Amino acid sequence: MDKMTSCKPYLVRALYDWILDNQCTPYILVDAEYPMVQVPREYVKQGQIVLNVAPQSTGNFVIGDDEIEFNARFGGQARHLIIPIEAVLFIYSKETGEGMPFPPEQHPEVTEEPLDSEELVDLEPTTTVSEAKKPSLSPVEASETAKPSSDKPKDKKSRNHLKVIK
Repeated sequence: MDKMTSCKPYLVRALYDWILDNQCTPYILVDAEYPMVQVPREYVKQGQIVLNVAPQSTGNFVIGDDEIEFNARFGGQARHLIIPIEAVLFIYSKETGEGMPFPPEQHPEVTEEPLDSEELVDLEPTTTVSEAKKPSLSPVEASETAKPSSDKPKDKKSRNHLKVIK
């Protein structure tokens, strides 16, 4: 029989649901130094960060088999966070402290350097990473044969499509 997959993502999902079912606030303690962790570095203390992962505090929250991914606000600024499951050290209830600690996992060797907080993409809660990348523009010289296009007909009166109802 092949090696079984890690049970950690299943335990994290189960404890998350259990904490919510008991009307408590789920928090996770994350090893912020683990490779590929994307969290706001300005909130990291002693290599760790505590995150409120309650539904009302996060957007697009997903606990996958390999990572936890969601959007959250820090100091009013929307951020997209990615936490590899291996980086989760503890999931617990804020109110009772009940939960489950996990032993720190050995950091794998990674060829890419982790992102600094300045490199993190600031997103609105419903924006994906691919939508956040914007094309760059560069100036070009106008040719003599180029003429401005007039594809749109010009209306004398531009009307709003909304009506005022009293």
